[in-house]
Parts: sequence; structure tokens; C-alpha cells
Amino acid sequence: MNRYCFCLQVRPDRLEEYVDRHRNVWPDMQAALRDSGWHNYSLFLRDDGLLIGYVESEDLEAAQKAMAATEVNTRWQAQMTEFFKGIDGRPPDESFLLLPEIFHLKED
Repeated sequence: MNRYCFCLQVRPDRLEEYVDRHRNVWPDMQAALRDSGWHNYSLFLRDDGLLIGYVESEDLEAAQKAMAATEVNTRWQAQMTEFFKGIDGRPPDESFLLLPEIFHLKED
């Protein structure tokens, strides 16, 4: 399983609503993520809007393509686009910047 980390910038004036939306992610969206190969997926948000995501997947590109083919993801991304800066109207899941892993503490 590969580990991936990414970042996006949430608009500071929309932070509270963004957090609220993620308290109740639709069950069908969660199922689609799992079925598409997204595992151990977490989001972290700094108070200035810096969003850091972490996900494990065998193949993130394939997982993204599988999600892009789902109707629920199309609906979710359409609602989420307005929360982000710097993505020029593109869906957030196609706009994040992947960060290179520079260290990983392996289990004994």
C-alpha cells in the first residue's frame, strides 16, 4: 500500500462551513471512496485554510479515475469547489498538490 499526502487551500471565510460539511460526509460518498481504492483517508485543516490530506492506495491515479466515474463524486466535487482558492473552478480532487514523502518511521 502506498502513502500519499496532498495539500489544497480552503478559503478562510469558508472554514467553518467546510468543517461542518465534513462532519457528515454522505454514506454513499464514503462507500465510493472505499470501493475506488481510497484507504485510511484523513484531512487536516490549519486555521489559515491550509488543508493537508493523507490517503493510502495501491494506485492513487487509478483510485482518482474510479472516483471520477461515480455520480456521487460528481455531486460532491461540485459542492466542494466553491470552498477552495487557486483551483480555477476545477474539482478539488483533480487540483491538489501531491507532496513527496521524505521520511517514514517503519514499524519494528
